[in-house]
Amino acid sequence: MEISLQSKQQAREHEFRFTLASGIGLGVMGGFAGTLIMDFMLMAVLSALGLPALTCFSIVGDTVARFFSIQDIKIAGGIPMGIAAHSLVGPLFGAIFGTVLVKFNALRVNTQKKSIVFAVIYVEIISQPILAATPILLNMAIKDTLLWFGASFVMHFMYGVVLGAIMNHGLRSVANIPLTNKK
Repeated sequence: MEISLQSKQQAREHEFRFTLASGIGLGVMGGFAGTLIMDFMLMAVLSALGLPALTCFSIVGDTVARFFSIQDIKIAGGIPMGIAAHSLVGPLFGAIFGTVLVKFNALRVNTQKKSIVFAVIYVEIISQPILAATPILLNMAIKDTLLWFGASFVMHFMYGVVLGAIMNHGLRSVANIPLTNKK
């Protein structure tokens, strides 16, 4: 009887370590870091290709402005709006991911590789409605739409890798689980 009481207490202590605040905080950090890395990498690649480095921000900002104009709300699009949207959505998606991980034990994976794979899948799925809005709202040509989705897949893949790595490291640190895996 004493053994089962002790194991229940250890289980409760383990659960207590993963608070909603820790999940949201780690998710926001992972989302912010992933967004920064994704954006800087995109700007570097666009510059290397001889294209304007802030093209993506301009497209995102114009999409946001077009969406609001349909609602009869006039806002400026372009680069500043694109930067603002990216800076809000990236950490928000991270916070949602962190919340889901701490609230559902079954989704908490035990290796960094699995955590990264799970984060990449999450990001690629959750970003699709927003990505699909751009070609629709901006009436993009098929060639531009394919380029948009291809580049977005690669950029969001990087975001997912960073988010998964930070969440895994953070949750393992909170739980005092060694960061090395034997398997």
